[in-house]
Parts: sequence; structure tokens; C-alpha cells
Amino acid sequence: MSTLTQWERDEVARANEGGRRPVVFIHGLWLLSSSWDKWRALFEDNGYTTVAPGWPDDPDSVEDARRDPDVFAKKMVNQVTDHYLEAIGELQHEPAVIGHSFGGLIAQKIAGDGAAAATVSIDNAPFRGVLPLPASSLKSAAPVLANPTNLGKAVSLTFEQFRYGWANQVDEAEAHELYDTYHVPASGVPLFQAATANLNPFAETRVDTKNPDRGPPLLISGEGDNTVPWPIMEAGYKLQSRNDGVTRVARVPNRGHSLTIDSGWREPADVALAFVQEFTPAEM
Repeated sequence: MSTLTQWERDEVARANEGGRRPVVFIHGLWLLSSSWDKWRALFEDNGYTTVAPGWPDDPDSVEDARRDPDVFAKKMVNQVTDHYLEAIGELQHEPAVIGHSFGGLIAQKIAGDGAAAATVSIDNAPFRGVLPLPASSLKSAAPVLANPTNLGKAVSLTFEQFRYGWANQVDEAEAHELYDTYHVPASGVPLFQAATANLNPFAETRVDTKNPDRGPPLLISGEGDNTVPWPIMEAGYKLQSRNDGVTRVARVPNRGHSLTIDSGWREPADVALAFVQEFTPAEM
């Protein structure tokens, strides 16, 4: 049974009608697909067509999400991955895929399935085999992981938690603006799945880094990210680099986990765009 909504099908249809290379954007926890609007405009201005499905049952707006937070509860990594794979499966041309945070992990899973022409994974959640657990990452995840009952809940961050985990590289006023504009509740399950992945050989956060058809990935790391600090990104890069194909990493200075939505968004977006243009030109 399809999990795609009508608006998501409409986005896929629009992409197919354009005849240009599609770029699929995948958001992570505590955001909606609208968080990609500026990135989508940039890529479309450069000749691409873009698709940004939500996670299954995502509300239409931040306001709707805050009124009914329970819709986010119990969403799991494979469930969300399958949702995006369904959308990609309906595209007429193989897309580039760009994801942030848990969306970056899902983007790498999609690449491992051979469904991406190129992949950009930004401050991605750790996949199975990534071993570092920096203190800042544990503190960022504590609002969910400290309470086992959050496994079945949708969890919102307080502003102070958002400030530490996301907006630590912007000033106080911008941090409040980002929180008010973008923050929504999120499923607690994926964080528990990531936290226990290295104890579970069947973990849903497993990524097939060895697939020769995975396409080239670029991993982008915000150097000041408390949620996904450099040791996590470096470990994932080393695992991906064992593939015979191209694997690249880029570090963006003075950026935190909010790097895709804050006032500095253009810097990582330009890095991502240059990579996608190199390996998957807009004109096919």
C-alpha cells in the first residue's frame, strides 16, 4: 500500500514532466520538508527539478505539527526510508539525493540500495559501525534517550535544548527565530535505533557502504556541530571510503547542526550544489 500523499505524488509528477535531473531532499528529526525551501530554489535556479517528500504522516505546516504532535510518534528508520524509496521509484530519472541529520543517514541507506546517482549527507546521524560517542552528541540526544518511554512518543525540544544541539553557532536572536520557525516534535524511535545499532546485527541504521552501484557520496560536516560532531562524520567517511568509488568529505567552519536552515545555509548549499553538478549535471 502506498504511503505517498497526493501532494508528494504531484511533486514527483512535476519532476517527471520537466525532463531535468531530479534532486530529492530528505529532512531529519525536528523539521519538516519546508525546511528545504531555500535549497530547492537554489537548485532549481541552477537547472534541476526538486522533490522534497515528508516523512509518513507529516503535517502540512509547523503550526499543524505543534497542534497534533502525536502524528510523529513511532516512525522508524526503515519505514521512512521505504517512503522515500517509493517516491524515487516513481521518478523517470535517477536522482541526486540530499539529506540532513537522520535524513542524511536515510540518504546513505538509499545510496547503498543503488537508488541514487549521487548523494550529499549533511551532519548525518551515525549508522551501524560508526563507533565514536562524543559527550556533546550524548548531551544533545539526552532529551530523548534519558527517558525510555520516549521510544513510543513524539518528543519536542525546549529552546535551551535546541540552542545546545542545533543553534550553538548562531546568536541568541537567530536561535529563537529558528526555533519558532522550524522546530516541530519528532519521533523518539530513530534515536534509540541509532543508539543501539552496534549491538544489533539487524539494525535499521545499517548502510551498505560496499555496494559498487551506490554512486558518489559527499559527507558535509559542520565543524561546530554538537549533535553530530566531527568524530562521528570522520568515522562514517572512513567506512564509506572503503568503497572503490568516489567518496568525499567537506568541513564547513563555524557551523552547527542548524547549518541547513540558518543564515549561513548558502555555504553548505553551494558545496552540495558543486558536487551534484560535477557528478549529476542538470541536463541529461
